Amino acid sequence: MSEDKRLTFFSKNKSECPVCQAPFFKEDLLTGRGRMIAGSLTRDLRRLYEPSKKFGEIFPLIYTVTVCPRCYYAAFPEDFFQPPLEAVSGLEEAAEKREKSIEPLFGPLDFKEPRTLKEGAASYFLALTCYDHFTKEQSPTVKQAVCALRSAWIFCDLHRRLPADNYDYLALNFYRKARFFYAQAVEKEQTGMEGIGFMKNLGPDLEKNYGYDGVLYLYGLFEYLHGSRKDRQKRAAALSRAKTTVAKIFGMGKASKNKPAVLLDRAKDLYTDIARELEKLGGGIDGTDEPSAE
Repeated sequence: MSEDKRLTFFSKNKSECPVCQAPFFKEDLLTGRGRMIAGSLTRDLRRLYEPSKKFGEIFPLIYTVTVCPRCYYAAFPEDFFQPPLEAVSGLEEAAEKREKSIEPLFGPLDFKEPRTLKEGAASYFLALTCYDHFTKEQSPTVKQAVCALRSAWIFCDLHRRLPADNYDYLALNFYRKARFFYAQAVEKEQTGMEGIGFMKNLGPDLEKNYGYDGVLYLYGLFEYLHGSRKDRQKRAAALSRAKTTVAKIFGMGKASKNKPAVLLDRAKDLYTDIARELEKLGGGIDGTDEPSAE
């Protein structure tokens, strides 16, 4: 393949895994020359890209997480080379478990070769498990939320290409994991148990950082879309909390004018959707007054 048609490149300098000390070369995505043609933005804030005639489909997300090809330690680049000292032994001990956990889902993987969608999904799955070992100072919960969401997105891509391989089931499972971790991240941040500030780009995609407001929106969206419906009263209580949280995005008067219009519009639409379902459920149960969606 000629150079101008390459999608990625491997760094010339070796990196070293801080867990098992294995040397490896990091793969990065090339940009420019029409490789990435921005398309629509999904409801959960994923930027889709149009295939180009020269490069075909491109999935920028699959290259973001750094993965050690030997022990499968994985994390975002800002964390990979500086895991908490107290986490290293646990990460080392869990290496075999990490390898065994991804084999049934993906089969053989090779992070020394150019990544495919399978390595991309596996990288976020691995990072999600590795952040279990990180301390609260590194904001692991919100990073796990982003990992779960991006895993779901890539599983959707895999399902589109391999519809008989049950990746749609995995996508739904990881959307539910994203709901859990976004809810946990918001709760921990609001109670002071764990901040989210250590994550440089809250995304959730690579194109734009929607910051804390984006986290609030996604918490509300996933509670609405993927929250449990088994208990009517618990469903109403969860949606009431989500409604109050989403209202904070656009309920700050003049301050909301400085926020991305697309996020404000989607937050208002979500607020309306939640309110309608609460009406069907008999209304909220906490008696909280929320700002109007107007």
